Amino acid sequence: MTRIYLLLALLCLAFTQLHAQKRDFVKTDGHLFTLNGKPYYFIGTNYWYGALLGSTGEAGNRERLLKELDMLKKAGVTNLRILAGTEGPNNQPYRVSPGLQLSPGVYNDTLLAGLDFLLAEMGKRDMKAVLYLNNAWEWSGGFSQYVNWNTNVPIPYALANNNDWASFMKYSGQFHQCEPCKQQFANHVKFMLGRTNQFTRKKYTDDPVIMSWQIANEPRAFSMANVPAYSQWIKSTAALLKSLSPNHLVSTGSEGSHGSEGSMDVFKQVHTDPNIDYFTMHIWPRNWGWLDNQNLAGSLDSAITKTMEYMDRHIAFAREQKKPIVLEEFGLQRDHNAFSPSATTSHRDRYYQRVFERVLASAQAKDALAGANFWAFNGTARPNPTRHFWKPGDDLMGDPPQEEQGLYGVFDTDSTIPLVTKYSKAVRKAGKKRKK
Repeated sequence: MTRIYLLLALLCLAFTQLHAQKRDFVKTDGHLFTLNGKPYYFIGTNYWYGALLGSTGEAGNRERLLKELDMLKKAGVTNLRILAGTEGPNNQPYRVSPGLQLSPGVYNDTLLAGLDFLLAEMGKRDMKAVLYLNNAWEWSGGFSQYVNWNTNVPIPYALANNNDWASFMKYSGQFHQCEPCKQQFANHVKFMLGRTNQFTRKKYTDDPVIMSWQIANEPRAFSMANVPAYSQWIKSTAALLKSLSPNHLVSTGSEGSHGSEGSMDVFKQVHTDPNIDYFTMHIWPRNWGWLDNQNLAGSLDSAITKTMEYMDRHIAFAREQKKPIVLEEFGLQRDHNAFSPSATTSHRDRYYQRVFERVLASAQAKDALAGANFWAFNGTARPNPTRHFWKPGDDLMGDPPQEEQGLYGVFDTDSTIPLVTKYSKAVRKAGKKRKK
């Protein structure tokens, strides 16, 4: 009889642990995210280089990583958007180095261990990760590297060709017509989702630290002619992710209509899919011409107005589809277009505050805007004083290698940090309260 009681107790314990683990996954309930049965709203950040810091090889710095995770946790920032796919050979221009997938199916085990370490440490701090697996842009390989692997035609880097972005985008757009490219990416998806964390011994597909698998950073068709193939690729990849990892949410990483050939209709067409659990949008006032670089103060109000209008259109679609939406990238340069940590950030802080207030109001009303991840966290990193652009050996920071280091990133000493802390805690508190 004692053995029966013991067996029943063990079965009960196993069921309780399994149930508790299931509750730890972020879920959706209509246009809400939920966590442990309660609404989940957040102010988060982009920390794309976290897995590199978590490695023990080139670019690794676990001491810095742990310090910065503690810093973010103290600020109430527990939702981190992280890169889980850098493709191609090391030491290429305008590119992250070292790479994760050095050639098709050949991986850097040190960086894989770095991602394991990062996720394990995030788990200790009750953090959630959005892991994106590809990139439409050149700074981590992405679409253009898959095209290069299968055509052997050199990548026409825009920064090396007088900012000829049209040629780069035409080149990268070949991805959607390249069956071997798409198959190699599908193989990458299967490889990453088949991994077991060497520190926690959890399969990635069973790890509640991961909130979402994201198809790519700012995926685009790059032409209207490519839209059918692009749409099919997004939907087939979302289905693949869902089939391999049913516990996790799936998102695309889209900028919204701006990254959908400027068409809200294209964005809607691509995203009206049952395997896409929530929507994303990105907003870049400087890059999109909403700000006058020579008159930041005079053009900021107009940029804020356009930001709110852009958010309105996409939030309305989220409400219509009964799905959450996240502003997962946005940023503003430092005052006077400076890059140094000593430069002030008054314009940026004002812009951030308006965005954060929008998320807070949504949390209070239990509306569809579920969070905002600012771009990006520079933490304790400091730019090399002898140059503006990153080279191997320099500190990694939120500004990727093709951008001036310090352009958008938030340093630990910036006045932006207390603002982030204030609103991250207010949003979390409001999200947990019942709507009045």
